[in-house]
Formats: sequence, C-alpha cells, structure tokens
Amino acid sequence: MRKSRLSLFKSTSMMISVVGIIMVISTIIVVAYVGYSMVSSNITNEISSGTQYDELAELKAEYDNLSVKFNSVKSTYYAGDADDVKTYNDAKLELTRANSAIENVQSALDAGKPSNDVDSRIVFAKEKLKSANDAYLSL
Repeated sequence: MRKSRLSLFKSTSMMISVVGIIMVISTIIVVAYVGYSMVSSNITNEISSGTQYDELAELKAEYDNLSVKFNSVKSTYYAGDADDVKTYNDAKLELTRANSAIENVQSALDAGKPSNDVDSRIVFAKEKLKSANDAYLSL
C-alpha cells in the first residue's frame, strides 16, 4: 500500500511540474506576442503619421495659394455693389471652412489620434478645399 501511495505521489508531482512548465512557457509566448504587436503597431503608426504630415503640408500649400487668389480679387468685389460683396463673402466663407478643416487635421496629428481618424479628417479637408476652389472659380 505504501508503494502505491508513493508512486501516486511521484506521478502527481511530476504532472504538476509539467503543467507548471507548460503554463510558464505559454505565458512567455503570450507576453512576447503582445510586445511584438505593440512595437509593430507603433512602427506602422509612425509611417502612416509621416504620410499624413506630408498630406497636411500639401493641404496647407493649396490653401495658401487659394487664399492669395481670393485676396487678389477682393478689391474688385468690394468696389462693386452689395451683391458683389455678398458673393465674395460667401466664397470666402468656404475658404474659411477649408482652413478650419485643415486646422482640425493638424490638431488630430498633434494629439496623436488614430490613423483612420486622421485620414477621415484629411478627406474632409480635401473636400472643403475643393468646395472653396469651386467657390473661387464661380466668382
């Protein structure tokens, strides 16, 4: 009877040791995977962020060019009647909205917002810049 208890104790101890080793190895694998995912995600976000900064610079350059165009025709419209002034102000309002959208992209990048959020803001800013350009062309 004693030998069977001793044998049962040895096999139980061995089983507990093996399960413990398996749990330690699986914990290390899970921690390594999570660490790898975080590092990979940060690298991807930095690359995406660089592209987004380039797009922001393009948006700002387009806005500056359009703003110069608006300022060059300002005196012509302000010299006209009230309808001309209203038409110019409405078009200029579209330019102001485009500037606000561009500043929104800048603030999202500065705050470190997720890439998809910044991308949607860039798309919105491009739309507003296009509508401002259309408003200028309709002057």
